[in-house]
Amino acid sequence: MSEDMEKAIKDAPVKLCDFGFAKVDQGDLMTPQFTPYYVAPQVLEAQRRHQKEKSGIIPTSPTPYTYNKSCDLWSLGVIIYVMLCGYPPFYSKHHSRTIPKDMRKKIMTGSFEFPEEEWSQISEMAKDVVRKLLKVKPEERLTIEGVLDHPWLNSTEALDNVLPSAQLMMDKAVVAGIQQAHAEQLANMRIQDLKVSLKPLHSVNNPILRKRKLLGTKPKDGIYIHDHENGTEDSNVALEKLRDVIAQCILPQAGKGENEDEKLNEVMQEAWKYNRECKLLRDALQGFSWNGRGFTDKVDRLKLAEVVKQVIEEQTLPHEPQ
Repeated sequence: MSEDMEKAIKDAPVKLCDFGFAKVDQGDLMTPQFTPYYVAPQVLEAQRRHQKEKSGIIPTSPTPYTYNKSCDLWSLGVIIYVMLCGYPPFYSKHHSRTIPKDMRKKIMTGSFEFPEEEWSQISEMAKDVVRKLLKVKPEERLTIEGVLDHPWLNSTEALDNVLPSAQLMMDKAVVAGIQQAHAEQLANMRIQDLKVSLKPLHSVNNPILRKRKLLGTKPKDGIYIHDHENGTEDSNVALEKLRDVIAQCILPQAGKGENEDEKLNEVMQEAWKYNRECKLLRDALQGFSWNGRGFTDKVDRLKLAEVVKQVIEEQTLPHEPQ
């Protein structure tokens, strides 16, 4: 290839066209041929009149309705809009082969928006080009010379933005879907406070707790639990029942009133059943109105918790097993 030809190609103007509808330009156009997303209002108006004349709704006009190259400028505005945000300015929520009525109405009235999520990072100059290209009246629409002379195309400043693409928007949709699914799972996991109850330690089916009971390992609070006589699990269960009493006294409960008093009586009865031979506990409960089945008077829960704690400390060894 010669240098002259290379230079000619390098400096040649670039033109875009739709070869599916390509034809020799012979002036104004009359036949409504279009792609829905990019169609200008004048093409839709030509289609409307053409259909009514064909159906006999209106008489055939001796001078047919025509449209011109300004419709291509409208389509250019749609293309720029899509390039900047990733989706078209005119669309319908209801997919169909023919252009839907709501989409047709938006095009005919030039009703479109710049959604904040995608357009907050787009310059006002770029938005100005789109607005002036998507004018309903052809005479108000930018000409191709006006587009080329617009400050947006002549500015050398480039914003540090990542323009939306189909892949980027798909990735965002996937992330949003994952977040929604996660939120739904969390919502299903939540339980109302009134349904939460304290589970006795002896009924917890936890392998670590079971092993702790059997081996007499050291709990988190540093108190070692051990049966002096035969090392069985009974002493551990007895102490757990006492701990249940402390928990019932100091932990915030879901409800208040008689039900909580009954719950305290039930927990204390369980502790009493396993510790009725414990003189320390019998002596400690002398200061409370305990009759072996329940408390007959109002109980100072914090004081009861402190007393039961002292009983537990007296029954445990402060050192590790040998």
